[in-house]
Amino acid sequence: MKRVLLVGAGEVGAKHLAALSGVPGVLVAGVADPDPCVDVPRGVPVFASWRAALSAATPDLVVVATPPGTALCVAREAAQTGAAVLVEKPCTTEPAALVPQPGDGRIFVAFQPHFAPGLNALLAMPPAVTRADVLLSVHRDPGYFRGWRRTYADAGGILHQQAIHGLALALRLLPGDVEMVNATVTHSRGLAETEDHVIAVLALSGGATVQINARVDHPGPPAHELILHLTDGRRLHVRGRNLEAGLGEIAAAPTHEELRRAMYAAALNAAEGHPAHPCLFSMTALRRPLEVIDRVYRDARVVRAAYAAAA
Repeated sequence: MKRVLLVGAGEVGAKHLAALSGVPGVLVAGVADPDPCVDVPRGVPVFASWRAALSAATPDLVVVATPPGTALCVAREAAQTGAAVLVEKPCTTEPAALVPQPGDGRIFVAFQPHFAPGLNALLAMPPAVTRADVLLSVHRDPGYFRGWRRTYADAGGILHQQAIHGLALALRLLPGDVEMVNATVTHSRGLAETEDHVIAVLALSGGATVQINARVDHPGPPAHELILHLTDGRRLHVRGRNLEAGLGEIAAAPTHEELRRAMYAAALNAAEGHPAHPCLFSMTALRRPLEVIDRVYRDARVVRAAYAAAA
């Protein structure tokens, strides 16, 4: 029986707890949160201190679902115990914080959409890609941007919080440095420090490009998708509300709960010394997407529209 500790029992932690509760051979050995926002199953110990939980629960896997900054600290201390670690994105908004440290090889980012159908083979044998289109169209009410999500310093922007699943996947398939950025960041609803819309074109060394169109003020059905333009003229379309259909049909897409369970199994397998599953995303590899995101925001033209005009 594998023992799992969940650190953080807020909105995202609740999703992990639901997924973990249905995994054969896995025991939720504890939940660490001073004020859980979810009903913890009877018999599962609740700890106010994550350090106390690490000591008492002796976990094989630690799932970290806390805000950025804290998440990185928890993940690294958890890895020092010998446990495998899955940490929610982005874990930090500072690329320099991801300079490798001892134990970082046991930490993976919880990109469960990367386990969607067809992506295993895609990542195991990456095709030659000339362009990637990262598309995000969702609606987030102003109330979503409360607490730690209010400030850019704590939460980053929508590329850190919303579009990073697809952007990180695209960058796994597209090597090279960013040579040019043409971007516009639009604030139209007064969402604290968070923007409503990012449009960007990135030129990479080697000639490939990444095009981003990410918005959180979309009035229609939500979608987060990735279109890969291959050198042979084909297109691969990773579909879903959040990439979950992968290269398959949307009607046959697995649930995110199912994708999380596949991710837990892969992390536990890697912790036993087996080769890492192609869909696992190491935390050290997150540094490059964060550097790219920093470059977009640094070079972007910022447009601030009056709220009344945008309503």
